[in-house]
Amino acid sequence: MHLHYDKGLPLKPRTLLYPLLGKRAIEGWVGNTIDALSIIAVAAGTIGPIGFLGLQISYAMQALFGVPDTFATQATVVIIAMLFYTLSALSGVNRGIQLVSRYNIILAAALIFFILIAGPTRFIVDSYVQGLGTMIDQFVPMAMYRGDTQWLGWWTVFFWGWFIGYAPMMAIFIARISRGRTIRQLILSISIAAPLVTCFWFTIVGGSGLAFELATPGIIKAGFEGFNMPGALLAITMQLPFPMLISILFLILTTTFIVTTGDSMTYTITMVISGDKEPNALIRAFWGVIMGAVAIVLISMGSGGISALQSFIVITAVPASFIIAPSLWYAPKIANSMAKAQGL
Repeated sequence: MHLHYDKGLPLKPRTLLYPLLGKRAIEGWVGNTIDALSIIAVAAGTIGPIGFLGLQISYAMQALFGVPDTFATQATVVIIAMLFYTLSALSGVNRGIQLVSRYNIILAAALIFFILIAGPTRFIVDSYVQGLGTMIDQFVPMAMYRGDTQWLGWWTVFFWGWFIGYAPMMAIFIARISRGRTIRQLILSISIAAPLVTCFWFTIVGGSGLAFELATPGIIKAGFEGFNMPGALLAITMQLPFPMLISILFLILTTTFIVTTGDSMTYTITMVISGDKEPNALIRAFWGVIMGAVAIVLISMGSGGISALQSFIVITAVPASFIIAPSLWYAPKIANSMAKAQGL
């Protein structure tokens, strides 16, 4: 934000390396390479959820309504999601993207409140408090843990790659929508409030599943057999009051989560490519469609395509991590100098 709004540098990932490389990061092939690597990383990270959405919704439709879980169903789900997030991206930040995000938050908050009241409340609260305490106390040992390399490879490293791949482009998107906010507000909302709420969301859903499994052994495990993530979610929702309604609402929420990811990243990618804060509609539509199309191709390849995508997500995250690493050092220095200049 500071380098763009105060220094007039472009709203692109290359600006993240300006404190380290100077004008070399902004001009020529170095800047173009930084932007390209960031776009590839976030595209891979966005295509993944789009493809997983097709698999999850298709499985759930078969379990709930008897709709065949076939490639045609999966592709149809992806196409519908693609239309929604592309149209949202075309309408801009202040209309479609903001509207979808608002409804997504309302539905998520409603489901959190319902499960907290109707589900295993005490278990959820205890798990959240204990989990946060354990994470704070054991942060360094867990970060350095190397005991089970196979588990680390398909879980920790994969999700690390997935999240890190978003970082450069997410920084651009946040800067685009946060003009007028203070650094303190951004830190409180993005670095403190958002992780706490995210952890609580995981505890609400995952903690409920653990509580149900402990109370009735096998009731959740059976749905999760074969690492069946959609089956595990449905196994949890079916233990709650109004199971059919809650299951459908969770499917809608899953879809809106993907739509909010797809529209914001489509918008950000095209903003970086075009260099405009309001990028051309055709470019937005192209990137929205291309990510959905790639997701469909990978789904058509079966488990091999999904595995290839997971590997690609991790690989593309490696250069993205080097792009954001200098910010860990330079961002606090810049913030400190700004605070001194303002007499804070």
